[in-house]
Amino acid sequence: MGEYEHLLVKRDGDTVTITMNRAARRNSLSADHLGELLAAFREAGESDATGIVLAGAGPVFSAGHDFGDVAARDLMGVRELLTLCTTLMRTMESVPQVVIARVHGLATAAGCQLVASCDLAVAAESSGFALPGGKGGWFCHTPAVPVARAIGRKRLMELALTGDVVDAATALDWGLVNRVVPDDSLDEAVAELLGRATRGSRASKAMGKQTLYAQLDRPEADAYAIAVEVMASASQLPGAREGMAAFLEKRKPDWTD
Repeated sequence: MGEYEHLLVKRDGDTVTITMNRAARRNSLSADHLGELLAAFREAGESDATGIVLAGAGPVFSAGHDFGDVAARDLMGVRELLTLCTTLMRTMESVPQVVIARVHGLATAAGCQLVASCDLAVAAESSGFALPGGKGGWFCHTPAVPVARAIGRKRLMELALTGDVVDAATALDWGLVNRVVPDDSLDEAVAELLGRATRGSRASKAMGKQTLYAQLDRPEADAYAIAVEVMASASQLPGAREGMAAFLEKRKPDWTD
């Protein structure tokens, strides 16, 4: 994988782990950091890996946007920064691999946005989540977009308007994360969930993930129109043919895609 200043990126088998490595800045998201994250996800997305883990080095997962970077920008500059951030979040959703967040410590503002933009998330018991703009001077408008789609309106309003940190158990109850585990079991739990989420045909999984995002938040009739066409087309994929043949022949499938 490529060399980065603000990230540690490694490949282990079928999994690429992207670790934010600005611990001294609480993994805050400067333009340079966001640009590297985008490049790393694009590189991983073009590989034959089946899963991507997003993690953070140091005491927190990510504290969100780097205010030092933001404060130095004019309107056009901040708009460019937020557009870059949005492109990253959409790329995480569009890559064919399963993307899972490994969350420890705090995930606040755009850090919380990162968690919500991952396909799956496993959190340590000590982790916390917040959209702190609600009690400050810069409201968390863009971080609220994927968070709203994960936790619903009333919970979003509480999180965004109060700015308070919610603990991992609350994040689990609200649907922001999939699992909460003891801190010393975090890596094991991430690997276990990712392993189950990446089994089967890689091509089928990629099409499935992208179609899920395409139909989410659409009216039911539109969602069905999308799903019917994609599912019909997917029935002709080698993975679908192999899966059905293996079932009918009562044998284990041999995934070649």
